[in-house]
Amino acid sequence: MKPVYIVGVGMTPFRRHDDGTVKRLTAWAVEDALKDAGCDRRHIQAAYFGNVGQGPLEGQVCVPGQVALLPLGIQGAPIVNVENACATASTAFHLALRHLLVGDADIALAVGVEKLSVRDKAKAFALFEGGWDIETPEANAQTLLQIGAGIAPPPGTMSTRPYSRFMDIYAAFCRYHMAHYGLTQSQLAAVSAKNHAHAVHNERAQYRQAMSVQEVLASPPIAYPLTQAMCSPISDGAAAAILCTESALARYGFDRRRAIRVRASVLRSATARAWEDLGNHATRLAALHAYEQAGLGPRDMQVAEVHDATSMGEILQSENLGFCDAGEGGLLAESGATSIGGRIPINPSGGLESKGHPVGATGLGQIFELVQQLRGECGARQVQGARIAIQENGGGIWRNEEAACHVGIFSRD
Repeated sequence: MKPVYIVGVGMTPFRRHDDGTVKRLTAWAVEDALKDAGCDRRHIQAAYFGNVGQGPLEGQVCVPGQVALLPLGIQGAPIVNVENACATASTAFHLALRHLLVGDADIALAVGVEKLSVRDKAKAFALFEGGWDIETPEANAQTLLQIGAGIAPPPGTMSTRPYSRFMDIYAAFCRYHMAHYGLTQSQLAAVSAKNHAHAVHNERAQYRQAMSVQEVLASPPIAYPLTQAMCSPISDGAAAAILCTESALARYGFDRRRAIRVRASVLRSATARAWEDLGNHATRLAALHAYEQAGLGPRDMQVAEVHDATSMGEILQSENLGFCDAGEGGLLAESGATSIGGRIPINPSGGLESKGHPVGATGLGQIFELVQQLRGECGARQVQGARIAIQENGGGIWRNEEAACHVGIFSRD
């Protein structure tokens, strides 16, 4: 892949923004990215705008990107609106990259934004129900819940309060790994405790309080074996990245020392497979393609941001990215290898569990963190010497895996 660089990133804090509209959050992230890059907004030649909820929650069902970006002075250039469930922002990034690779522009903007903290919480939960085939919701659920058959939730380990049904599905994935690989609830808690510890040093994270494994286990139950501390919250926020070609680096005066090279970007959809066929999981296939595209392998990765909508998500994706064999993700986390200072630090930002999960912004939030890590700008959560990073972001469900997934590899060139 010919060289393309990230020259600017911006990100709001991920949290509840009671006074933040989609337009305001977008402006915050985009203005910060322009400032970070030292880029004149008139030089943006294409923009890809990611959002999931504004249409169903607010009624802005058409041209949300134009409504948010044109008032910022990004005018005339094509603005493309993107939705791909929780992989929306990564998809916007991928499309902006492709826009440059085919030679249609020298500089492009990718932005993702979400405003989920609305008065009607049932409306927000209903949004997640749109992440699979809405014609067959009960059949979808039964197919996925069967994955966890054989382990019955102990009394008192299932929440009586409303929560996303996707947590039941993650719980089924957990129970499968418990039955077949010996995953323990303490290993799930180790992932969460590690991510809460990382987030203490992230000023943009939603939750910044450290938690021990015991505190994670003692937090309110959601769906056995998952507790509340193991699950991502509902969040608002926005993140943005400015990309450019190699020739544009010098032409527009960007600082090459802070430019981060995109070594791979792979977008993939689900395929029909048996659940047990983990070798053909969509994310694993995307990772293999990304490693081939970059000319690198799992052992070359020095820091990772993965989609931990629950602790189980991080365990599954650490396996899919090749950091350990299938079934060993819990042991990897428990060993300390995925903590800052370990062999392969995962989610130094705090991950979705602690940093937050504004659906349409999440993927670019991950990229924001990795750009900062590769620049050495993360302070107390810095992964020392990090020069190569990987990002994984998934969205929606089709049959028994993510409907869409993205894997990106980045380096300090």
